[in-house]
Amino acid sequence: MNFDWLWRESDMIFDLFVRHLWLSAVPVAIGLALALPLGWLVHRSGVWRGPLLNLVGLLFTIPSLALFVLLPWFLGTQILDPINVVVALTIYVLALLVRTVSDGLGSVPRETLQAANAMGYRPLSRLLTVELPLAIPVIAGGLRVALVSNISIVSVAALVGTRQLGSLFTQGLQLQFLTPIIAGIVLSVALAAALDALVLFLSRKLTPWERRPA
Repeated sequence: MNFDWLWRESDMIFDLFVRHLWLSAVPVAIGLALALPLGWLVHRSGVWRGPLLNLVGLLFTIPSLALFVLLPWFLGTQILDPINVVVALTIYVLALLVRTVSDGLGSVPRETLQAANAMGYRPLSRLLTVELPLAIPVIAGGLRVALVSNISIVSVAALVGTRQLGSLFTQGLQLQFLTPIIAGIVLSVALAAALDALVLFLSRKLTPWERRPA
């Protein structure tokens, strides 16, 4: 491990870290915003729920590198444009979170829904103030998976020239130099752990009724 190299290249490494964070987190935010209404629609689709979830799940089987290469043809962007990575990862997040949102809403006890109806809650009000809050633990679990998956998949974009922590892997491979590879792995793991802990923290703060006494 060459610490002199790490110190000399600290500004570059920090820039790659910030880019990696942005490319990982933004698609999750966009994917969640899209998955909430879509997951609700799937949840309410009755006999079509299974086929729709299977159809959405197929999106996650598309190879990430192929998606990074093909999207510029459809979006009219340049191959190095970060928007390609954002769109690709949003598709993956959507494939994960639509099922998660649907499952989360399905986990709300029927007795709770009946009680809300008896208290005069309208459908939209019941969804926002009863169903979604109770579904937060399930949705948060899906968010944690999506974030960790994104942090891993973003690294692949280095192969098409998008700068982020994955660039340290390609640089180390080209130079036959282990230090940038180790730095990229350590920072990727640290980023995944930090974002996972943040989602878990927010989930617990938003669901105080889930806490149990020690």
